[in-house]
Order: sequence, then C-alpha cells, then structure tokens
Amino acid sequence: MKVVKLNQNRDFRRVYSKGKYAAHPLIVTYALKNRTGQTRIGITASKKVGNAVQRNRARRIITAAFWPLQEKIKNGYDLVLVARAKTPLAKSTAIGPVLQKHLQKLGILENDQTIGTLADTDVSKASV
Repeated sequence: MKVVKLNQNRDFRRVYSKGKYAAHPLIVTYALKNRTGQTRIGITASKKVGNAVQRNRARRIITAAFWPLQEKIKNGYDLVLVARAKTPLAKSTAIGPVLQKHLQKLGILENDQTIGTLADTDVSKASV
C-alpha cells in the first residue's frame, strides 16, 4: 500500500473538524475516512514543540514510528499526526506503541492486528 502525503490546508482542516481523534502526551492522532481509496498522512508540529530543529526531529520520529504500521492500515483514510512538546525528546520506539494503540482505538488497523511486543508495552512511562 502506498501512503500519500496530505498537503492541502483544506484537507487538514476537514480532518480536524470532522474526524475522530485520540490523544496522548506524545502524539495526537486524527483520522477521517476519505473517498480516494488511498491512505493519506499529514504530520504537523507547531512552534509549541520547539525550534525548527526540534520540530523536524519530531516529524522524523513520528515518520519512523509510522513506518512499520503503514501496511496494517485500512485503505481510504486521511490521518493527521500532531507532535506535542514531549515528542522530540522521545524515541520512535516509544511513540510506535502509542500510535498503534490510537489506530486500534480509531478502528483503522486491519483486523486490529498487533505488531510483535508493541501491544503490551507501557507507553505512559516513555523515555522523556
């Protein structure tokens, strides 16, 4: 499955206003079904996250955490992943289980699959 980037501001606003979300101190996940039949993802990091270096690090960490999960996601969804202030301080291995839990909660994972040992990890005590 190919994941396409979400680029248009109107798409982000539509996901924010009409989509479901799941929140955690490390990341917020918004999801909304789309009509394109392909999964589109957008990653945002506001200035609250930090300077440009920290914002880019937060986006890279979220992308690395999303990479193993992308094959398990159902087609036809728009996802917006929002970095929080603690995101640049965490590792992608700490964000991965949080993201997986969010996707399960939102009903986006195919057959609610789990990946290895990520399902039982305690994500509340992330290395922050």
